[in-house]
Amino acid sequence: MNGNNSKKRNKGGRAPKSDPSIHRHVFRLTDGENAKLLALFEASGMTNKAKFIISVLFGKEIKMVKIDKAALDYYMRLTTLYGQFRSVGVNYNQIVKLLYVNFSEKKAAAYLYKLEKQTAEMAVLCQKIIQLTKEFESKYLKKEG
Repeated sequence: MNGNNSKKRNKGGRAPKSDPSIHRHVFRLTDGENAKLLALFEASGMTNKAKFIISVLFGKEIKMVKIDKAALDYYMRLTTLYGQFRSVGVNYNQIVKLLYVNFSEKKAAAYLYKLEKQTAEMAVLCQKIIQLTKEFESKYLKKEG
């Protein structure tokens, strides 16, 4: 009697679901069909394959997450390049100050002229980078409405 009473008080385990999934269906796929299913599953971003298949079968909305590795790589490299351009700008200001502190005005102006030529070349390169980035965005980063 004492053992029976303790079972009623502390049943343990998970509370039973009101509508449990008890029906099981099995189907077979070819290699091509399986590859397509797995690709769709990965693109959906879902973590449970069974829930993904149920959502497809019953027409529930499926969220697709597509990560373009090339675009991500390009963006990371562009970010690094932008950081280097900022560093060059900081160094540029420091160099101009040091030129006028450590050299005569005539010699500092001569060095500054060389620095300006290099800066003009860098500005042309920067414009080219901006143009290539715009082309890349228009070709590969099309926003879907």
